[in-house]
Amino acid sequence: MGHQSRREYFSAPLHGPTTSTSTPNENNMDLAWPFGKLEGLDGDDIREAAYEIFFTACRSSPGFGGRNALTFYSSHDHHGNGDGGNGSGSSHGPGSPNGRVNGVVMTPTSRVKRALGLKMLKRSPSRRMSMSSVGFSNGGGGGSTPSSPVSHHERTASGSGSSPGAGMGFSTLPASRPRRPLTSAEIMKQQMRVTEQSDHKLRKTLMRTLVGQMGRRSETIILPLELLRHLKPSEFNDSHEYHLWQKRQLKILEAGLLLHPSIPLDKSNSLLMRLREIIRASDSKPIDNGKNSDTMRTLCNIVVSLSWRSVNGTPTDVCHWADGFPLNIHIYTSLLQAIFDIRDETLVLDEVDELLELMKKTWSTLGINRPIHNACFTWVLFQQYVATNQMEPDLLCAAYTMLTEVANDARKPDREAAYVKLLSSMLVSLQKWAEKRLLHYHDYFNRATIGGVENLLPLAFSSMKILGEDVTIIEGEGSKKGDTMLVDSTSDHVDHYIRSSLKNAFAKIIENENVKNATTGERVEASEALLQLAKETEDLAARERELFSPILKRWHPIAAGVAAVTLHQCYGAVLKQYLAVTSMLNSEIVGVLQRAAKLEKVLVQMVVEDSEECEDGGKGIVREMMPYEVDSIIMRLLRQWIDERLKQGKELLCRAKETETWNPKSKSEPYAQSAVELMRMAKETVNNFFGIPIGITDDLILDLAEGLEQLVQEYTTFVASCGSKQSYLPTLPPLTRCNRDSKFFKLWRKASPCSVGVEEMHQIMTMEGHHPRPSTSRGTQRLYVRLNTLHYLISHLHSLDKTLTLSPRVSTRNRFSRHRGASSSYFEHANRTIQSARDHVSEVAAYRLIFLDSNSVFYESLYVGDVANSRIRPAIRILKQNLTLLTAILTDHAQALAMKEVMKSSFEAFLMVLLAGGPSRIFHRSDHEMIEEDFDSLKRAFCTCGEGLISEDVVEKEAETVEGVISLMGQCTEQLTEDFSIVTCETSGIGIIGTGQKLPMPPTTGRWNRTDPNTILRVLCHRNDRVANQFLKKSFQLAKRK
Repeated sequence: MGHQSRREYFSAPLHGPTTSTSTPNENNMDLAWPFGKLEGLDGDDIREAAYEIFFTACRSSPGFGGRNALTFYSSHDHHGNGDGGNGSGSSHGPGSPNGRVNGVVMTPTSRVKRALGLKMLKRSPSRRMSMSSVGFSNGGGGGSTPSSPVSHHERTASGSGSSPGAGMGFSTLPASRPRRPLTSAEIMKQQMRVTEQSDHKLRKTLMRTLVGQMGRRSETIILPLELLRHLKPSEFNDSHEYHLWQKRQLKILEAGLLLHPSIPLDKSNSLLMRLREIIRASDSKPIDNGKNSDTMRTLCNIVVSLSWRSVNGTPTDVCHWADGFPLNIHIYTSLLQAIFDIRDETLVLDEVDELLELMKKTWSTLGINRPIHNACFTWVLFQQYVATNQMEPDLLCAAYTMLTEVANDARKPDREAAYVKLLSSMLVSLQKWAEKRLLHYHDYFNRATIGGVENLLPLAFSSMKILGEDVTIIEGEGSKKGDTMLVDSTSDHVDHYIRSSLKNAFAKIIENENVKNATTGERVEASEALLQLAKETEDLAARERELFSPILKRWHPIAAGVAAVTLHQCYGAVLKQYLAVTSMLNSEIVGVLQRAAKLEKVLVQMVVEDSEECEDGGKGIVREMMPYEVDSIIMRLLRQWIDERLKQGKELLCRAKETETWNPKSKSEPYAQSAVELMRMAKETVNNFFGIPIGITDDLILDLAEGLEQLVQEYTTFVASCGSKQSYLPTLPPLTRCNRDSKFFKLWRKASPCSVGVEEMHQIMTMEGHHPRPSTSRGTQRLYVRLNTLHYLISHLHSLDKTLTLSPRVSTRNRFSRHRGASSSYFEHANRTIQSARDHVSEVAAYRLIFLDSNSVFYESLYVGDVANSRIRPAIRILKQNLTLLTAILTDHAQALAMKEVMKSSFEAFLMVLLAGGPSRIFHRSDHEMIEEDFDSLKRAFCTCGEGLISEDVVEKEAETVEGVISLMGQCTEQLTEDFSIVTCETSGIGIIGTGQKLPMPPTTGRWNRTDPNTILRVLCHRNDRVANQFLKKSFQLAKRK
């Protein structure tokens, strides 16, 4: 610290005032003064009173008597029985060969400083030097503030005074004059900033008082009273200065005799009341201290009477005017304050042994004993450490050393109640100050001042012990000075300090970062605040581990572990608050959680490293760390995110069911807009899913894919909800025998008497002429839009599946996990559902087109009346127009299936015309060739339409059933009846029909083919000849057509 350069004294004048530290609690307000207050007296008043008492008590010592000071030599030699560390050490005796030459300390040593661990100032061979004619003027004592009443009341300028050396500082004499060491009296006068004028007045008063009684003891002198009696106004610069000085002396008497007497005084005491009146009267004008002054005489009588009282009324040899608490403590601590160098108040003078020995002479006057001295000396050392901004740790160590003496005193059984009260107040104030810093050590200590923690902890624990708290201190064997190990509840206190300080430091980080408001504000702002908080928390943990934990580990085995757990809990609480208002996962939230996981890893490692030497391996402290469970939180939030997106998809689906009209937006988008919205939502969901910066596993993808697949399947079911082909098939007419004389044909012939009329009627029925129009209805076109929508879903599902399959974000792949089996697609079930729906919608659209939209030119008119006059040509022309419109509306991928379904429904309609045409249709065997020719035309229409959408092989395969039925129509009636009988017997299981046994009626299955008995029966029912008529009548009693 560079003590040598700061501590050197020079014989040159002092420049500038020094800061007084005598006033309690003046420079450090958070250290509470524990000894009570004195009304009407300030620090300067107490200091001057202290010096006056000190000088009076030491008047018989070398250097205190006479105008010219003598060099002081202690009566104890270096090997004398000094009190060492308890603050009453001794110095070398006169004539000792150890260090003194002609009265000058050549190698000064201090037993007190050595015991307290304080360094020597090393200003040998000479102590402070003084000229033989040095005098202290109004600014004497090292250029400090004058101690006269004017100096601390009104600070008014005064005249030159009676001192020839008036002026600030030491006077400068010619260099030829020899220099000599300062005496202890001069040191005290300089340390307590007493002016030469004040010192001269004090000496003069004592000389007048002790005339004829030089052996009188100091404790029998009521010093303020003697000063009031002997000092005249003429000895002061002016009357105002005298009045202020007189009021100070009266205030000292009031404090010692009325306000804080050592022996309690009844408030109704007449002497007390009279003294109070005199003191109050002096406020307005000074008391006359002349020989004939009644007031002064009364004052003297009252003061003497009150001062020489005893507890039980017996005579006493000690007067009690300055030994009442807290006046005595204020005066004594002001004296003790003089041991600190006025040039550098962090340092203790090397002459401390001599000064303390002289101060001991005031004990009888002030009512001080060894325990009280030790307590006061401890307090003064500690207070000085605080007042000097804790710059000198040696002062704190010295206070701790003195505290061990205090602890020994506190254990004695004969402690006085006043001492216990004084000690408790002092220790409580000291402990509060220490704990305030220990509970917030991150605020009060840094890298430069970290040693303060190490020095402050033992002092705090020692205070607790003395105050009766359960703290056991065990001095380590062979340890260096100051090394202390505390056990039992000491670790609990350190644990409390660690947790409190870190919580406070963490709270300040939150306050600085405004995290509290951010966690409930905008998500982005809150996330940034949490990220910054995690960084600063990690920095705080590193600072704790580097600076504080190595020191605190001496008192707590896992100090760093406790710190890590505390920070883990603090950040966890903020993270919990942040997550409480978080329901959906995004990149910002993931970033916060991942940063929290990193912080947790650092803190856990800190606990593990610090717990290696613990008996339980740190399991106890680790149990306090409730894991952040970042992975499970991310998974939970991710599943919530997926559920929310799927919920949005379901809402979209519900809106589609309510509002979808199946009208395309444009020719370029011939599909439902609800499908576009659904697939857009699915694509955004997948993209956002992979945009979340976490490790994506195949199980997570499956969860998302299954949810999307369920949406698509439900939407597909909605698209396919368009009825069935059965709703468009005409009801099969009942089976009847063909009758050429039926009323229908009679009416038809009557309305059409010639063949020309029949052709005209056919033209009227077609309603198309030479320019037929498509007969496709709006409903059928909407079915085409549904079909396009399904193909739109297929194409986009393929794109989604590719994204899910090939994304590089997937950390693990399991192609055969869970429900997928050996499938290579995430949407296998949805694809199958769409394929099934596509087949269904195509079939329904085809049957609607043929049996509803084209019914008038196909089923209702084809071969009505006779074959020759109602051929298929008009129906094929309309069919081609419908097929052209179909290819114009449907997308390329949907056309082939739709065309095939139209072909199948057309063939079905053609079969129904032949087999279930009702009473309006009759066929002759000779019609076979025309029907076959018409069917070939129908087949060619599908082979040539749509640029090969349907191959001839497919057409031929689908046409086999129809061609088989047409071939039946070319057979003779006898052959048909025979084949029918055989097939009916075989299918019914009868075998051979016996005599009188009838054939069973074959059921109508709707699956027409040439080997089906019901199909052959229907051919016979439409055959217009006698053999067929008789067979049907005989076998089944079928009625004739009306």
